[in-house]
Amino acid sequence: MPVTPRPGILDIRPYKPGAADAPGIANPIKLSSNENPLGCSPKAKEAFEAASKKLNLYPDGGARKLREAIAEVEGLEADRIVCGCGSDEILQLLGRAYLEPGDKVVQSEYGFLVYRLVAMTSGAQFVSAPETDCRADVDALLEAAGDDAAIVFLANPNNPTGTYLSGEEIRRLRAGLPEGCLLVVDEAYAEYVDVPDYETMLPMARERDDTIVTRTFSKIHGLAALRLGWAYADRSIIDVLNRVRGPFNVNLPAIDAGIAAIRDVEFREKSAAHNREQVAYLTQQLRGIGLEITPSVGNFVLIHFPETAGKTAADADRFLTERGLIVRPLVPYNLPNALRLTAGLADDNRKVVDALTEFMSA
Repeated sequence: MPVTPRPGILDIRPYKPGAADAPGIANPIKLSSNENPLGCSPKAKEAFEAASKKLNLYPDGGARKLREAIAEVEGLEADRIVCGCGSDEILQLLGRAYLEPGDKVVQSEYGFLVYRLVAMTSGAQFVSAPETDCRADVDALLEAAGDDAAIVFLANPNNPTGTYLSGEEIRRLRAGLPEGCLLVVDEAYAEYVDVPDYETMLPMARERDDTIVTRTFSKIHGLAALRLGWAYADRSIIDVLNRVRGPFNVNLPAIDAGIAAIRDVEFREKSAAHNREQVAYLTQQLRGIGLEITPSVGNFVLIHFPETAGKTAADADRFLTERGLIVRPLVPYNLPNALRLTAGLADDNRKVVDALTEFMSA
């Protein structure tokens, strides 16, 4: 008789990463995973290569030097930081530590898919709050949370929409949540944002014992392959996460490369400047050929396609893939007529614009 998993586990649809291959194309252009097209910091690469001489050694189980480097750059306290195998692991640890079967987990309608997986893995009840124009709605989130939500997940900026809430709106959300509800603010794309009313919630996490902010090295730092993330919260939350994480959950090359990356402000600024230019280019050009683009503060754009036969998102995806241009279909996000396009290198972006111009005019 086969071994039976816990109820609900077989209902989980595993997370599907962005595609990387195009049939018949030797070297496709991958713009499906919001990776940094400039690569990573040269200093991080050097640190990674140096770490290859120490692969026989266990890493520091608490990633102390990495936490100290993050604290130094971000103006935080190292003992209020925990590091993980990507910020995804930290999200899963939060579910393991703070959710019981039947608890309520809330996110916005088009929030990151991993939040749902955290809830389902824990046997929790998952509630999705409607968005307005692909943007989280504070009132809808508060209504969904009611007086019994255990965790509210908010990606700010959000993936895959590229939209954000202002600092004032997030403070209103936090003030309206029930006592004992953990607010998780996922700031994976925060370093790309360049608008005046956006605020990191790191100060809120410093002031409160019911709020945590997560960050990643996978996006602007360009270390997606190493799976590295971190979170900042009250010491009581960090203590709990340290109790449930694995003893060596961050590997040695990731720690060393992460230390170099977080300190390379020049590379980060270069990446942000490139992104601003290319997101603006894609937005202007794609709107110019009649496509609707959701304003984005991330390193990608959300493209909405008509429902006309031959012009749908699925048709566009096939058209692009046949030309070796890989983007992200959003059917799992209940956005079947939209595609997410990572802002890549300038030449790659021009190729996508040219291809979609041909597609829309055919």
